[in-house]
Amino acid sequence: MQKNAIKEIVIVGGGTAGWMTAAALGKILGTDLYTITLVESEQIGTVGVGEATIPMIMLYNSVLGINEDEFVRETNATFKLGIEFADWRRLGHSYFHPFGKLGVDMDGIGFVHYWLRWAKQGGSLGYASFNAETQAAREQKFMRTPEGAGALPNINYAFQFDAARYAAYLRRFAEKRGVRRIEGKVVRAEQDDAGDIGSIVMEDGRRVSGDLFVDCSGFRGLLIEEVFATGYDDWSHWLPVNRAVAVPCEKNAPPLPYTRATAREAGWQWRIPLQHRTGNGYVFCTEFTSEDEATEKLMSRLDGAPLADPRILRFVTGVRRKTWVRNCVAIGLSSGFLEPLESTSIHLIQVAIAKLLAMFPRDRIDRSMVARYNDEMRFEYDNVRDFLIAHYYVTERNDTPFWRYVSSMAIPDALQEKLELFSQRGEVMAKHNDLFKETSWFAVLAGQGLMPESYHPVADVISDDELRLRLSRIRTGITERVAQMPKHEAFIEQHCAAAALT
Repeated sequence: MQKNAIKEIVIVGGGTAGWMTAAALGKILGTDLYTITLVESEQIGTVGVGEATIPMIMLYNSVLGINEDEFVRETNATFKLGIEFADWRRLGHSYFHPFGKLGVDMDGIGFVHYWLRWAKQGGSLGYASFNAETQAAREQKFMRTPEGAGALPNINYAFQFDAARYAAYLRRFAEKRGVRRIEGKVVRAEQDDAGDIGSIVMEDGRRVSGDLFVDCSGFRGLLIEEVFATGYDDWSHWLPVNRAVAVPCEKNAPPLPYTRATAREAGWQWRIPLQHRTGNGYVFCTEFTSEDEATEKLMSRLDGAPLADPRILRFVTGVRRKTWVRNCVAIGLSSGFLEPLESTSIHLIQVAIAKLLAMFPRDRIDRSMVARYNDEMRFEYDNVRDFLIAHYYVTERNDTPFWRYVSSMAIPDALQEKLELFSQRGEVMAKHNDLFKETSWFAVLAGQGLMPESYHPVADVISDDELRLRLSRIRTGITERVAQMPKHEAFIEQHCAAAALT
């Protein structure tokens, strides 16, 4: 058998990014032809902010062959049907960004165009009434799509889980498949004569050599930045929040099947319900409030007794100019950071892992593959960035200096084009590989107050009676479906309640 030149893989850093990478490589590549080593230090804490996900995590779990009920039990998880945005458009207003489609696409165009036509003719039901995930969330219900559901669309969902338990779960998964873990603090990397990283050096003098290094060291970018000085594109002029104060609290009610993001004076506050507790955080900008003020505000707004001291996280939104250099690939916070407003952090880790596997080198690092990887990852970050900016820019709020700034700032040209097209005819012409499709853009932009002037002309082809009939059938189907769902908490208790809620 031909010896593989790229066979020793070293992952620097644990946490969510490190153990997601280790678990995927251990499952897909295996440890017969490859040696997979993860180096982490218990002295270095992990960020662990992202406890909420989006439905693409289902693909990751499927590829790894993870049993969903076991996964939910082991991570004290709950199910997530979308995100409720409170006070973003204006104080006292809320809307829901659901997973799943609005209505049913017809005649080659999106359902929203038919709804827009109907609404302009006096239709009274809001577009959210035509989405099963939104209606289930409002009634605190949940169920998976049953087998033999026929023509019914899937119930789309993700998870809300304990990030520390998630990393521990994946560690057990990876180690069972031969991934080796080394405890210790990495202080530097050594390059060979060609300029590649040859080994990393531990605080106690140990060296770990490898052929390919994955940098999961967090914001520091121990390898990708400190060795290769790739540079960082700072996006804080568009996404100015640069701090988060986080604290868990006791749960005081059945867990909701969705995440809540509430706009605040200088940013926004998250609420993520788990089986055993509730995760809370205030994401804010220090130009408009101090760390002490933000902490005081968050603690005063908890709906349960705090379970720990609040913790401050500091960051700069943006992305590394290159996330793969020579034999080093950055995954997770070491590659960039986009605030957790739409729960995309874990998704970007997943995308990076998938692309690394798709372009995995055999005998040598191929420059063309590296260039393609960097281009595709940059596209992913740009795409998410613009979607997040829209939440701030499209708003009626001007009640604080923070909101006056974000609602009047200059925005990227690509986002400006999307907003102009949406305002004209209710679509942004999302590309096939865009993470956020037309339904997501519509839910957020319409929810924020930007309602299209018109709609796609194909929606005018059918008669008024046919339009009303189609919408009535869709609405009836959704109502009947949600009526059959159990309460979210009851579903968890029946299928996947954690044995010990600690």
